[in-house]
Amino acid sequence: MIKNVVFDFGQVMVHFDPKYMVERYVTDVEDVALLETVIFDRLYWDKLDDGTITDDEVMEGCYSRLPERLHSVAEKIYYNWIYNIPEIDGMRQLVREIKSRFGVRVFLLSNICTYFADHADEIPVLKEFEKCIFSAVCGHVKPNSAIFSHLCSECDIEASETVFVDDNINNIKGSEAFGIKGYLFDGDVEKLKKYLFSIL
Repeated sequence: MIKNVVFDFGQVMVHFDPKYMVERYVTDVEDVALLETVIFDRLYWDKLDDGTITDDEVMEGCYSRLPERLHSVAEKIYYNWIYNIPEIDGMRQLVREIKSRFGVRVFLLSNICTYFADHADEIPVLKEFEKCIFSAVCGHVKPNSAIFSHLCSECDIEASETVFVDDNINNIKGSEAFGIKGYLFDGDVEKLKKYLFSIL
């Protein structure tokens, strides 16, 4: 019996779109492309997710790769991306519905940086979750089994009673290897709703 539903954040609860984030502050096409490539480079973001690089170090790396005229806007983009992540239509309502209709516990599990975790109380949709597990805070990243173990321990849930919704197939494989049922989200909220209603 499924008693717990765990959701990923980016591309599941919200749209994480670097181009959109940059275009909020820059209009020149070439500048947009350069800033997107540099600021959102996995060179930095993988380390941000596992908590092994600081925001200052990221900015220093960006400055070294950008012309000085873009330093100020790069900083603005980096420190405001958390406010430029529109919710995916219907997902907040779905979370509320499965809580009220089925009485399940809902949690969030995300590979995400300390900066985001420090400002989590400013992200309205996160208030829907009983507890949020952030990789940079707990020191483990998906799809490693350690983060699923941490999830179960921290939230006091059983793997066999839990389903995990993520948009990354590797993370789904990681959860299933640990014993947590996985659902690969493709952006179709109605399809996810039908699936959850069928197993809860």
